[in-house]
Amino acid sequence: MQAFSGAPGRREGPLAEVPPAGLRKIWTWGILIALGGFLFGFDTGVISGALLFIRSDFDLDSFQQGSVVSVLVLGAMVGALTSGRIADRFGRKRALEAEGLVFLVGTVIAVFAPGYGTLLAGRLILGLAVGAASATVPIYLSEIAPKDIRGRLLTLNQLMITVGILVAYLVNLAFSGAGNWRAMIAIGAVPAFVIVVAAVLILPESGTWLLEHGRRRQCRELIASVTGTATADRLIERYERRTREEAERHEPHETGARALAAPRVRPALVVGLALAALQQFAGINTIIYYAPTIIEQTGLTASNAIFYSIAIGVINLLMTIVAIRAIDRAGRRRLMLASLAVMTVTMALLGLSFVADWPSGLSLVFMVLYIAGYAAGLGPVFWTMIGEIFPARAHAAGSGASTAVNWASNFAVSLAFLPIANAIGQGETFWIFGVISLLGLLFVLRYVPETKGREYERIDADLQRRFGRRPPENAAAGG
Repeated sequence: MQAFSGAPGRREGPLAEVPPAGLRKIWTWGILIALGGFLFGFDTGVISGALLFIRSDFDLDSFQQGSVVSVLVLGAMVGALTSGRIADRFGRKRALEAEGLVFLVGTVIAVFAPGYGTLLAGRLILGLAVGAASATVPIYLSEIAPKDIRGRLLTLNQLMITVGILVAYLVNLAFSGAGNWRAMIAIGAVPAFVIVVAAVLILPESGTWLLEHGRRRQCRELIASVTGTATADRLIERYERRTREEAERHEPHETGARALAAPRVRPALVVGLALAALQQFAGINTIIYYAPTIIEQTGLTASNAIFYSIAIGVINLLMTIVAIRAIDRAGRRRLMLASLAVMTVTMALLGLSFVADWPSGLSLVFMVLYIAGYAAGLGPVFWTMIGEIFPARAHAAGSGASTAVNWASNFAVSLAFLPIANAIGQGETFWIFGVISLLGLLFVLRYVPETKGREYERIDADLQRRFGRRPPENAAAGG
């Protein structure tokens, strides 16, 4: 239904005129789709508690423990890169269905793993599903979203990621007394099963994908189910008229990865890849990983690291909810700028607190403020932006490439943090993250357009201008 929200594929949206009953249906679809984000969060978070018991059961050394964690990230990179081709060929609905099934297979293998090798294989398969879902969900959400609620609907992805992480921590806590790591991982099968059932029985195919594949009648029925037949006919005609206008301007219509190479798509690709790397290289995961140590230094007991992880998860979740409420009011760009400003300042102060040996309570305050700033802006806005800046023909490929870079950056930062901190000091390492946040702030100021409430033509025209390119004639007025 990207045709509903205003691009060549997200053109002025059929869903700009949706009655309350139709909006309720769209929100139901959105929540079910965003369960893919929940599994993303759950499977990346549950291993933190499970590994405490896996390492003793399987007698794992430090390398093996690290590989159990990192193999999921490697699988996710592959899954994200391949998801675009699958979603373009078979549809968003079928892609999500397949990802749910892969989640189930990976979970079963991990739960019943007799040893390290089988567990590693299960985690790799889970990674493929996590990466594919992390790329598919933003595409799917953006293609069912009316422009007036597009930001909130897309932010469901990040909300469900944070809910998944928090639920993983709670599940870890619930089973930690018995040391039952298999039960911790097994809980992930429940939402995976729900996704498969929802994709088969409830979720519609994306209207954009249907139109792009010549299935006009099915698209009309889909739009009519939330807007009425008269509105559906008018909006499909509007979509088709703009498609003809593109053809008259002789704009190329390659799809998938080839579309990403088109000169007009390169600004969107640069923004998507840069924000993907920035989200990880600004240091969020190292702060979350380091939280138990900082908490311990405040004088509070940190013997139960899982319990304190829950507190961090709650902060992350609450600030994501703040972002959902603000994203369609304040706008994506303003939230991201404010977020990066907070992250820059708090990371500089956090580094200084270590270098100057300030009271550890201040370190905790700076860490919490940093997480709050990230969760209220850069965290959710990245996933929203990659659902809005690409044209329909490059939508799945652009989201997949951006998500793959995000996972690769996650992997690189996780590997590099401890060696760098040991070489130059913890405080100085945090300063590096602060500098990256500042550079990200400058990048957003110069190159990232506002997408709130705008049709794709206007977003693209703004992108072209920011990169010193001339927008297509009449593009700025498009939509």
